[in-house]
Amino acid sequence: MRKIGLWLSALAAVGSVAAVLVATPAAAREVVAFNGNYGAGTIIVRTNERRLYYVMGDGRAIRYPVGVGTAGMQWQGTTIISGKYVQPAWSPPAMMRHERKYPDVIPGGSPSNPMGVAAMTLAGGEYAIHGTNAPGSIGGFVSHGCIRMLNQDITDLFSRVGIGTTVVVTR
Repeated sequence: MRKIGLWLSALAAVGSVAAVLVATPAAAREVVAFNGNYGAGTIIVRTNERRLYYVMGDGRAIRYPVGVGTAGMQWQGTTIISGKYVQPAWSPPAMMRHERKYPDVIPGGSPSNPMGVAAMTLAGGEYAIHGTNAPGSIGGFVSHGCIRMLNQDITDLFSRVGIGTTVVVTR
């Protein structure tokens, strides 16, 4: 009986550690030192790091973990946020509809909508910075060019920026 009690105590301890490990990505957003020639309010995406930085000024930025484009789907450049949407519907590009047999539109709030709770579209293309319904994809090379964030992180960033905010994507 004592062995069973010890085993259950060990299992409970492992469960507690597992719960902390699962919660770690949500705690990954942090204020960090940031050097660069970017003004406060600028968003910097460093694809190779799979991190997004919101420049606060005074040598600081908020760093968020992100999912970025797979090989061949990555891009770099400077653009602006052209739209902000809560619970956005998603119209997959033709290539993705063909590739994955997506419907023409996936309604906002649907569990099959990969845009998550919010999206900010980027001018000049079919890309966005958006939430995700697949939090395990954060930190990977996983998208067709969009920048994926945890839903709680896109909600935080969404509240900090406006249409016209500069976005710089580097490799």
